[in-house]
Amino acid sequence: MARRRRVPLRKRLVVRLLFVSAVIAVCSVAATAWLAVTTTTSALKEEQGQDLAADNRILAQLSGYAATHADWTDARRTVRQLAARTGRRIALTTADRTLVADSAPRGTPLPPRPAATVDPLRTDTYTETGAQLSGIDPRVVGPYRLPAEERAVLDALAGKRKRCYERYGLQATVVRTAGGRPVVTTADGTDPSGYGATVCEDGRLNTPTPTEQKALDTLSGLTRPCLRRAGLDLGGRLFLTFDPSGKDPFAGGYLLARYAKLGTGETARAAQRCVQTARRTQLEPYVAPAAELFLGIGDQNPARFDMSPANKAKVVGAAGLVLAVTVAVTAVVAVRLVRPLRALTLAAQQPPDLHVRVPVTTRDETGILAEAFNDLTERRERLEAQRKAMVSDIAHELRSPLTNIRGWLEVVRDGVVDPDPPLLDSLHEEALVLQRIIDDLQDLAAADAGTLRLHREPLRAGDLLDQVAAAHRVAADAAGVALRTGTDGAAWLDADPVRMRQALGNLVSNALRHTPAGGTVTLAARRDGDKIVLTVTDTGPGIAAEDLPHVFERFWRAEKSRSRRTGGSGLGLSIVRHLVAAHGGTAGAASEPGAGAVFTLRLPAVPPPGDEPETAAR
Repeated sequence: MARRRRVPLRKRLVVRLLFVSAVIAVCSVAATAWLAVTTTTSALKEEQGQDLAADNRILAQLSGYAATHADWTDARRTVRQLAARTGRRIALTTADRTLVADSAPRGTPLPPRPAATVDPLRTDTYTETGAQLSGIDPRVVGPYRLPAEERAVLDALAGKRKRCYERYGLQATVVRTAGGRPVVTTADGTDPSGYGATVCEDGRLNTPTPTEQKALDTLSGLTRPCLRRAGLDLGGRLFLTFDPSGKDPFAGGYLLARYAKLGTGETARAAQRCVQTARRTQLEPYVAPAAELFLGIGDQNPARFDMSPANKAKVVGAAGLVLAVTVAVTAVVAVRLVRPLRALTLAAQQPPDLHVRVPVTTRDETGILAEAFNDLTERRERLEAQRKAMVSDIAHELRSPLTNIRGWLEVVRDGVVDPDPPLLDSLHEEALVLQRIIDDLQDLAAADAGTLRLHREPLRAGDLLDQVAAAHRVAADAAGVALRTGTDGAAWLDADPVRMRQALGNLVSNALRHTPAGGTVTLAARRDGDKIVLTVTDTGPGIAAEDLPHVFERFWRAEKSRSRRTGGSGLGLSIVRHLVAAHGGTAGAASEPGAGAVFTLRLPAVPPPGDEPETAAR
């Protein structure tokens, strides 16, 4: 019987099912959470970005209004138009929360916090060129706004420069600033000097007009006290030049200079701060005062996110995708687990005579079940072959003595020979052969049915071996084989003496048949812990490795011929195994070809009864 194999914990079907279920659950939850969070975050960012973009547009337009108006008197109309276009509530208040303009009905409470401050002189949200550098909205013009006459002169100069650039192959564009000054720019900021177009830049277009020069002189006067306090009044003439392109990073388009360059580092930054302070002072009368901007609906916070149908569809789609993947993975795992079971079912439904086997593809319980099914099929096939061989063997074993008995009885009946003692002895021997076969079959039938009766009693192992050796001494001498015994005096059994002599007798008979003349058969007994080990060792040719697992199977013989010299019907060793199993023991065999065989019986040991003296090992 094959030894039951333990399945490692990590390969057990229950553990794998639990692990797969846990992995699927964790992956599903993680994937759902990740996709939901990612999609929702993306949707919220998109919604937030849309709201922020709308808010920035509102702030930019209101900043533009403040840059071009000295107060908020006419701002109500602009506020209502922006609110109608954006769908937002827009309210403007002074720093002390005095309402300036509101798109909501009178009495509607303001949101708890302002969204921004509208101050064109101190802004960092407007993205036009120059706003990020100076913090002043470039739409604040004030005293720098050009009158029509000066604008016409500058337009003529700008057109002349543009045509000059085009003669040198440069694509030029005229852009007008908020103050009305035209600025000629080249495509992609191309340097005209690289095309030899420096002759086009005569300096007249960038020269301040009388209006601009007047404003610059005022700015210079406002800047000098700050420079003096900063220790930057270097003496001599101080003047400001104007860069109308707005590309110069210093002072947002204004350059502070004297006869020598002012320098860099902290000195330049201090000068820049003085210029910016002076510019704000100069422009302040021309812009609306700073106001607080409130955005929202009723008394809710302005930051509101109402997910659009498209984003809701993304979240639902992500959850559906995770569900579909989970179902698909579960289906794949289920199919992989069920496939071996279906193969087993299909194989079990085949006709028994086909002996169908199933492939073993896994090492878990299903794989072990498939191996057990294949082993069962193999044993059934082998038993079927043994049954057929047994029928043939038993028929031959019974036919030979019956034929002899019938033939001799017929010749005696016909008076051909007389029934003398030798004839009767021959007939008696044939009858004993028949009786032995029938007794063996009856013992196996009783063992299979569990009705084998045992009459247990304390039994010294040494006495048992001596009795078996004495019973086979004559056969051993006739075969020229030495029969020896060796026992441990402390070896006692609780066993049926008759059945144990039968079991050991079958082993000794088998050993004598397979041991050549001059060989040795040894019976030994020893105590091994709580077991008594009985061995029968011969010096015969041994048993082949492929035959060793089958020696205790009924009707099995390594030698397939039916010679009386090499064996009987193949029932003796099977009877040994059943008799030993009935005593609670086990039977085993070991052999190496050419080195003989060892048959071992392991039986439960019992203490010696009473004060029975121990005998030395024989």
